[in-house]
Amino acid sequence: MKKIIVMATAAFVFLTTGCSGFLDEELKSSLAPDNTYTSSYGFEVGVTGLYAYARAEYNTWGGSASSHGQACPYEALQVATDVVVTGHKDGSLVPFENLSYGSSTTFVGSYWNWAYGLIASANELLEKSDNPNVKWDKATDKSLFQAEARFFRAYAYRYLVYLYGDVPYVDKIEKSFRIDFTRTAKAEVLGKMIDDLKFAAQYLPENPDKVQTGKLTTWAARHLLSEVYLMAAKYPEAETVAKEVIASGNYQLMNARFGANKDKAGDPFSDMFLEYNQNRTSGNMESIWVMQLEYNTTGGGGQYEDWTKRAWVPKYYNLNGFTLADTLGGRGLAQIVPMKWWINGANFFEEGDIRNSEYSIKRDWYYNNPAVADKYGKKAEITNATWAAGTLFPAVTKYFYGKADDLSYGGNNKDRMKFRLAETYLLLAEAHLMQNHKKEAADAINEVRKRSHAPLIDESQASVDFLLDERIRELIGEESRRFTLVRFGKLKERTLKYNPNTQNMEDYHALWPIPQAIIDSNTGAEFPQNQGY
Repeated sequence: MKKIIVMATAAFVFLTTGCSGFLDEELKSSLAPDNTYTSSYGFEVGVTGLYAYARAEYNTWGGSASSHGQACPYEALQVATDVVVTGHKDGSLVPFENLSYGSSTTFVGSYWNWAYGLIASANELLEKSDNPNVKWDKATDKSLFQAEARFFRAYAYRYLVYLYGDVPYVDKIEKSFRIDFTRTAKAEVLGKMIDDLKFAAQYLPENPDKVQTGKLTTWAARHLLSEVYLMAAKYPEAETVAKEVIASGNYQLMNARFGANKDKAGDPFSDMFLEYNQNRTSGNMESIWVMQLEYNTTGGGGQYEDWTKRAWVPKYYNLNGFTLADTLGGRGLAQIVPMKWWINGANFFEEGDIRNSEYSIKRDWYYNNPAVADKYGKKAEITNATWAAGTLFPAVTKYFYGKADDLSYGGNNKDRMKFRLAETYLLLAEAHLMQNHKKEAADAINEVRKRSHAPLIDESQASVDFLLDERIRELIGEESRRFTLVRFGKLKERTLKYNPNTQNMEDYHALWPIPQAIIDSNTGAEFPQNQGY
């Protein structure tokens, strides 16, 4: 099928045989690098493993190259912000909402381990690619595989810098056990990430129609490079590369119906989030990079790979008169619920904005259990009690997902758009705002609003807070809201303003603590903890 499936199983075994400890590699199987990285085919196996490892950023309980070992790791990057609060008080999320997490809390360690595992695997591929005895099928293979590896290395460091600040920068495989790592200044790490992404942009393919579905292109590298330039406060550079993506002609905002349900009720925005509609092969010309997670498909996702559905979908089935249904999103657990200030806020969505249509935010719920005859087909009211209990509330449908053959299925195995052109426009708007180019910022925002049929804004309305609101309207659930607010320097301000559950936030909460296991094991050099922890 349309997956990155080249030796997917072998790639999984290859990656999971290594990454022991902090950044050392101890590979002992027949798929060890010395046996695998000898030809273009072997490097294809290794690169496939990098894609699999990267998507494990969502993995909950296992069955992947890396696992967080608890539910809802990505939602830990949504709570304690301005968009959601915890729903049924899942033990994995409450510490991050009430800011009681510490240096030994699970996700604090698991994100560190996932990122450095991906870095170690990328470094292994890069080191082996310089072996003069590799038999390349094409002269361009070496630079292509290096470009993919360097993209993923930068992608992993993106998480580390956002979450921990100054972190060890390691660009080679450690041959011996080390206990003397030191923290590299954030600015230096960002510079290295920029170098990696510039290399990736130079050597990744340009034509998205001539790469395997899910594979990286130069435009994915440039999109991420724009964000990293923003992280580094290099605003003219961020503007330039965002414009390059937009001007490439390869992508367009989806203004017309497409895909599986194009002849049914809906709109172009909600079409993008229907199952099978994420890739260019479906007609989606907005997606720049899509993680491949398709259900029951070799190279796709498993039931523990992505639990976003369980996090965002209400527990409607707990109400008398409802029964599980794939059309209602499947079996959600309401681990997070949206805040009323935006999802029910007056004028937050202007009239006609299709991002607020019934196809994108489900506000009308009807009892669907024929066994409860007196309620069947009638409207169920959303109340403060159902909202607080997580049984019924206005629900973002991006992550509705159910399988008729297994209604209690836990996974959310739709392919996942990681980068799409609407965000590129919003990155461009951010770059303009940071240079005080308000008219140009308004123009970029308006490109997104035109597609959504929202009223256009003028330069007097273009502000950081307006852009942050626009990112909610467009990217809720897709972006890591914590990362966005940290980049804007607005995490504390917006959280205290909007989030009633997180009123004890201090400036230092912009970073997580360094995992205690890292500090304890690094006895050969000083490895200071982040301030406040």
